[in-house]
Amino acid sequence: MNGKDYVYELRELKEKAPKLIGIPTGTKLDEMFYYVEYDEESKKYVKKPLGGIPYLAVMNVTGIPDTGKSLLAEQFAVVQAAHGYRVLFVTVEAPANFLYPALKQKALALGYDFSEVEKNIIIIDASQEDELRENTRTLLDTMAYVIREKKTKNVIIDSITGLYEHKEVMARQIVRLIFNFLKRHWQTALLVSQKRSAQASESAEAAGGLAVAHIVDGTIVLDKKIIESRWDSSLYKMPIGSVLRLIRIDGCRLAPHAGDTYVFEITDTGLIDIKMSLREFIKRRE
Repeated sequence: MNGKDYVYELRELKEKAPKLIGIPTGTKLDEMFYYVEYDEESKKYVKKPLGGIPYLAVMNVTGIPDTGKSLLAEQFAVVQAAHGYRVLFVTVEAPANFLYPALKQKALALGYDFSEVEKNIIIIDASQEDELRENTRTLLDTMAYVIREKKTKNVIIDSITGLYEHKEVMARQIVRLIFNFLKRHWQTALLVSQKRSAQASESAEAAGGLAVAHIVDGTIVLDKKIIESRWDSSLYKMPIGSVLRLIRIDGCRLAPHAGDTYVFEITDTGLIDIKMSLREFIKRRE
């Protein structure tokens, strides 16, 4: 290895730098990432929606159970496939055949032609193959084959936690291998990660500690708050026993983003519908 191969003058990176464009998710997240542009007329910098998660970003999607992590990943996959971009979906938790009806329902709910969607999503079923889950190199070799042969542009791993669930001390090493692999192959990716019961529901931390959040480009945190007290009921103007679902972007090194927490709903058809900021939600109810 020649050390000089990894030394650059900044100007030498101009042609290698990726463009800052948005990759649509089909949710209001597309408006929550933005870029800043100088407006000659007003002589001010103005914010403009990026239109999706940043191109080539590797994003961590974390949250406690039943917060909509997999639904968000599936919605992203369907939206990208419907627009003609191939998606590699690595399923680590649920067997591949259970993905078919879930993705079909989302395509129909979004008004897309499912025949277009189903030909653009390629699935690696790691849920029933120990070698793919336990040997990261084998999984990456399989992913490299799919990316090369099927010309995929996006990758989803649901969940990355399943690749180190019995060896969390190796979480950082495994996540780093996958992150570097995705960067080398120019893929935009969502990595779904699970939380342990002792971890704060609103934090970016997941199984393996902050290994995922520290290495990847950014984190999207999904949370749910059960209205259990009169105080909560008074603050949110919701009856006791109801559920308030929350989403926020917990940092992204590739693009500016909204700093607020937002309220969202899961529709009857399993879609993520982000409504408004939590601040606006409370203000309207008052």
